[in-house]
Parts: sequence; C-alpha cells; structure tokens
Amino acid sequence: MRAVTGAIDAAGQRHGPATGDVRIVSLVPSLTEMLCTLGLADQVVGRTGFCIHPTDVVRGIPKVGGTKDVDLDKVRALAPTHLVVNVDENEKPTVDALRAFVPHVLVTHPIEVADNAGLLRLFGAVFDRGAQAEAWCDRLEAELAANRAAAFAPQRVLYLIWKRPWMTVGPDTFIARMLRTVGLHAVAPDTGARYPEVDFQRFGPERFDRVLLSTEPYRFGPRHVAALRADPALGGRPVTLIDGEMTSWYGVRAIQGLAWLRAFRRTLDAECAT
Repeated sequence: MRAVTGAIDAAGQRHGPATGDVRIVSLVPSLTEMLCTLGLADQVVGRTGFCIHPTDVVRGIPKVGGTKDVDLDKVRALAPTHLVVNVDENEKPTVDALRAFVPHVLVTHPIEVADNAGLLRLFGAVFDRGAQAEAWCDRLEAELAANRAAAFAPQRVLYLIWKRPWMTVGPDTFIARMLRTVGLHAVAPDTGARYPEVDFQRFGPERFDRVLLSTEPYRFGPRHVAALRADPALGGRPVTLIDGEMTSWYGVRAIQGLAWLRAFRRTLDAECAT
C-alpha cells in the first residue's frame, strides 16, 4: 500500500468513518486477524476458510469460501457494510462483483514492510480504532529498528512457495521485503513475474546461498526438505523450512514476524558456524 495515509485505501478510494451497524467480511487471513486484534471481532460477520487466527475467535465467524473462490451468495446473505480485500490475494472480477452489493470495499496492497503502518491507520480511521492502531504502529517501528540494528550479513536465498512447478518470490513482493530486514535477499529468475517459476537446471545453486521452503501457500514440510537436500541440482545448498505466516502475513502478524525473523536468522547463522 504505497503512500497510504488517513482513510485512503490502496485503490485511492477515500473511506469515511464507519457508522451504524458495521458488518465486515474479510477475504484476507492476515487482515481478519488484524481486525480481531483491534477489537473488531464482533463486527466481522464473514471470513475465508484460510482465516484461521485467532483460532478461538474465528471459529464462530461464518466462512464464505476461499480467498480466490468466494461464494457470492453467502456474502450477500451476510449483508456486509464493509468488505476487506487484497490486490495479491483476491481476484479482481470477484471483488468487482461484490462491489455491486457491498457499500464499502477496502482495498489493501502492502509492499514495503513499513506500509503496515498505513494499513493499521486506515483500519483505525475507518473503524474507530485509532489509538489501538497507533500502539501497533509504535511496535512496528521498534521491530524495524531492532532488525536494522542487528546488521546481519547479506545472504542470497531462494524462497520457494510452490512445486509442480517450482515457484519463488520476486524482489517486488512483501515477502522479499520482510526477508531483507534480516539480510536475507530473495533471488529469482528475471522474468518480470512477481512470483516466477524456477527451473533448477537454468537457475542453479551459483545464484543462491540457501533454499527456504515456505509452509504456505504450498504446505512444505520435513519430507520436502529432505528431498531437496538430496537433489544434486541444488549443489548441496542448505535447505530450511520457514514459517510462511511470519513472512507473508500483514498487520499485527508482520510485526510479530519481524521479531520472529531475527531469531530465525540467528538460528541460521549458528548452524553455519557449526
């Protein structure tokens, strides 16, 4: 969300303060969590099946499908006043169809980690949670400062998010920006795609120092780590599992993710030293 201030969203739409019976449907897992954290759980009337945090709260909120396969009829039946969407996570034709009957659509698109401050302030302004939003903004600044102070040595990483085909993240993504705060520089084939496919025969181990396997959107696990470590195409590069929620989620989870990444990077460095 570039240069967003006040109550202007990533689409350039200005939003006034929500009034009356506020009913929010969120199609973005991290933003569902953020709404609940800001004290708005009672106003969230719909969510996707991927909106899993906070667990004890969201289990009571009706599901409306997935982030990309939204059940329009279910959303309509909930009579929302506000819809929360994201440029990367939700399909534009679906969002356009929802605009026909949802009065207020808040479009989000954080790219830089610091964009989370604008995101928090947008929600704080619209939903009367300004004080809570500012408190989280202060935490964001503190965590960013702590990561800068840690001054980790640069390391090139191939961050994989999918297989069949293998896919990674380009430098113009939120994930790449999060990784960079702890000196991990995401490398990718220069195809122009934000999430390019990777052919290990053409994009080999001379391009990266380490491989990171994200736990989402593909559910990479220990068996995938073991298989890649044994793959000669990777030239013996270290392969490590990484929590995708801590690198790709926005809002309050991103703030927690900054601290998590510091600890993760220290673990990687300790492994290299042994």
